[in-house]
Amino acid sequence: MKDKVFKLKSEFKPDGDQPTAILQLVKGLEKGMKKQTLLGATGTGKTFTIANVIAEHNKPTLVIAHNKTLAAQLAQEFREFFPDAAVHYFVSYYDFYQPEAYMPVTDTYIEKDAQINKEIDRLRHASTQALLTRKDVIIVASVSCIYGLGDPDEYEKVNMKLEKGMKADRLDLMKKLIDVHFERTNADISPGQFRSIGPKIEVMPISETFVYQIEFVNGKIDKILKVDPVSSVILGVENAIFLFPAKHFITDKIQKEKAFKAIKAELANQLKFFEKEGKVLEAERIRRRTNYDLAMIKEVGYCNGIENYSRLFSGKKAGEPPETLLSYFKNNFLTIIDESHVTLPQLGGMYSADRSRKQTLVDFGFRLPSAKDNRPLKYEEFEERVGQTIYVSATPSDREKEMSDQIVEQIIRPTGLIDPEVIVRPVSAEVAEKNISPQNRLSLSAPSELRRAHTYDFAETYSSPQPYSGQVQDFIAETEKTIKKGFRVIATTLTKRMAEDLTLYLKDKGIKAEYLHSEIKTIERIQILTQFRKGEFDVVVGVNLLREGLDLPEVALIGILDADKEGFLRSETSLIQTIGRAARNAEGRVILYADKMTGSMERAIGETTRRRNIQLAYNKKHGITPKTILKKINDITEQLESAHVKAVNAELDFDIALFKKTMAKEKKSGKISKLSDTERENAVYEKIISIKEKEMKRVVKELDFETAAILRDEIMVLKEKIK
Repeated sequence: MKDKVFKLKSEFKPDGDQPTAILQLVKGLEKGMKKQTLLGATGTGKTFTIANVIAEHNKPTLVIAHNKTLAAQLAQEFREFFPDAAVHYFVSYYDFYQPEAYMPVTDTYIEKDAQINKEIDRLRHASTQALLTRKDVIIVASVSCIYGLGDPDEYEKVNMKLEKGMKADRLDLMKKLIDVHFERTNADISPGQFRSIGPKIEVMPISETFVYQIEFVNGKIDKILKVDPVSSVILGVENAIFLFPAKHFITDKIQKEKAFKAIKAELANQLKFFEKEGKVLEAERIRRRTNYDLAMIKEVGYCNGIENYSRLFSGKKAGEPPETLLSYFKNNFLTIIDESHVTLPQLGGMYSADRSRKQTLVDFGFRLPSAKDNRPLKYEEFEERVGQTIYVSATPSDREKEMSDQIVEQIIRPTGLIDPEVIVRPVSAEVAEKNISPQNRLSLSAPSELRRAHTYDFAETYSSPQPYSGQVQDFIAETEKTIKKGFRVIATTLTKRMAEDLTLYLKDKGIKAEYLHSEIKTIERIQILTQFRKGEFDVVVGVNLLREGLDLPEVALIGILDADKEGFLRSETSLIQTIGRAARNAEGRVILYADKMTGSMERAIGETTRRRNIQLAYNKKHGITPKTILKKINDITEQLESAHVKAVNAELDFDIALFKKTMAKEKKSGKISKLSDTERENAVYEKIISIKEKEMKRVVKELDFETAAILRDEIMVLKEKIK
């Protein structure tokens, strides 16, 4: 048997349905099953089950999630399960992206506009480099993994190995670094940059936040130091290092010349076509655009929209699929499609949407036909390139079920938690007044088996001395009760505007709330959810970002507003997923605000009832009392802190230690015994601040602005500590 490269570490052991699910999935992989489905109820520990499967299967793994927030959470969880493995986060590096487009009806051309997150770009490079150098690799990716990335063979070919004692010329190394897209700088150094200082070159690998300091003596590399770029502290001494290129798209000089010829030939053919069709404007447009792009690429090595020529620079034939992240998985690997009911439609729809936009650009002379090959993979191409696949979902669609060789069900939670109680209450006060009799209301809304199984809380609502005032006021009253117990609350609305308006209204009522929707930046979304779990605010209001996969055990109440508005956000799948967010808390409840019982509501409540009955029977048989999940509050943003922030925090730790020592000395000496404890603490902090301010002024005179910035931020934090 081959060596185990994945070593799973956890204080927990598989329990409930998990042992059976793990065994069935592993046996399925051993039998060569191409596709399997893990149908796991929310909170049953699907990620832990998959981690056990990865450890047993022992192959590189690609986990695909349908959004960046969920991918970040999964990456963090797998890092905790496999602390010794290379677990990486691969998502789109755009904080903002407006694709190039043309709308013929209004004759409107929209130029590409994008804002790249350099930290996420660094993590993407860390992912590909791990795949090329290690076997114990888990990549958690969004659907951006099916977009063009550059040829892994070319990327690996220009990988530079530098060793202590090898013959090397400083200027020659600088030229080589520029050839593989490193930028030279004389200022602060960032990933993918280098600077020359006397006989040394400092280079920061594109995938790291530290610097390699390479010293040359008599035409040889004399020393390679690993250095902290902010504090200049030596982190280690290296005998050999590898430097991968700073960009994924790499083309050698021969292929580049071939590409220039191919672009000119394609331009000539397209001009003939437009002239034959009598499209003079389109012909002139494509001539100017292409000639300008060629001039820019020759002069500076880059042009805006250079990715539209990627097929020609890579030497591929027309129609051939691009290289993607999947190309970097050299050997047999396992693919996990998380929340498959959402992720699979995304994977299947990417190509068509991209193709339609590109075709319009080509037809009207904005791009050459080869631009259409700068595209995501077609779904069939994706299927050809992935390994054995496990679909994971609490609500798999018919598509997954039909494709799977086996469906493994995981309903029982190791904690004994059962699916939450579901309550239905009216949206409007008018409906409430018309249906004071709960019997009348129920006879119109719910079949008898659902009435028996679930609570329709109209009787409780109407028995209140206060008249029912609608869904928002009722939700606020329930929220206040839940917060008093120390739990958190989620509200889901139908639109972003409703989410923002409800959040403002809750704040006006003295409830700490924040909204969360697609316009919030990637890292900020993760931070908001972490703050929510920590109790920095009590309510999160969202649209559909809170449905799949997010693990929030502190949530004891979910209010689904306008639950009877049939559609994507109130479908059976959506409702089951949303209900599941409250399944990690022993006191979990879900209130559906609805004036009528829709088919989706009925089916969602029915499936919740089925699972709840199975769980109750299991708990009764084994004498289990449900317990709320206790989970460490952690998130991937801790790995995304800038070097500056880390340096400030490190210095603050030193300051606090100094503060404690100084306080101890002051107390022992009795010099300031007349002062109160608060006054004494403030006096010591002021001493430290005074020292820091003098130091800041000194380093500014020496033009050491990096250190000055660290000292400035330290002083700001220390001033806040003064009571």
